[in-house]
Amino acid sequence: MKDLKKYVLLAFPVAIMAILFIFSSQPYHEQDLRPTMNAWFDLEPLRPLLEPVSIPYQGDRITLESHGVAGLIEFIIRKSAHFFIYFALMIAVFLTLKEWWRTKLIHLLTASFLFTIAYAASDEYHQSLTPNRTPYVGDVILDGVGALSAGLLIGLVYWRRKSVRQKEKNPKTKFSSTTFEN
Repeated sequence: MKDLKKYVLLAFPVAIMAILFIFSSQPYHEQDLRPTMNAWFDLEPLRPLLEPVSIPYQGDRITLESHGVAGLIEFIIRKSAHFFIYFALMIAVFLTLKEWWRTKLIHLLTASFLFTIAYAASDEYHQSLTPNRTPYVGDVILDGVGALSAGLLIGLVYWRRKSVRQKEKNPKTKFSSTTFEN
C-alpha cells in the first residue's frame, strides 16, 4: 500500500508538468483571454482601479494605456498563473520526494526547488519553439518566486508541527531540528 501512495503522489507533479507542456505548446492566439472577457464582462468599470497600474515587463511597461482593460487584466491573470502553478508544482514535487527519499527537510526543499526551477527554465525554452511565443527569463524568476514561496510555507508548516510536538513532549526544552520526520 505504501508503494501505491508513492506512485499516486508521483502523478501530481507529472500532471502539472503535462498541463504546463500543453499550454506552452499553444500559440498565444489560442490562449488569448481578451475576446472571452470582453464577451462575458463589462470591464470598463475597472478602468479607474487599473489606471495607476504600471508593470515592468521585458524592458517595457504594461499599462492600461498600452494594453487596454482586458489586456491588462489578462496580463495579470497570466503572470499570476505563473506564480501559482509553480507554487503548486513545488509542493507536489516536495510531497513526492518526501515519500521516495528519506533525508533532511532542507535537502528535500532544495531538491524540490531546483527541480521546479529547472522545469520552469525548460518550459521557457519550449515556448521558444512554439509559434508566436517568446521565452523570457523574467517568467522563470516569477516561477521561482512561486516555488520559493511554497518552500517557505512548507518549511513553516513543518517547523510549526515539530515545535508543537516538541513542546507537548517536554514543555521546557528548546526546539531544534536537523532531520526531517513524517
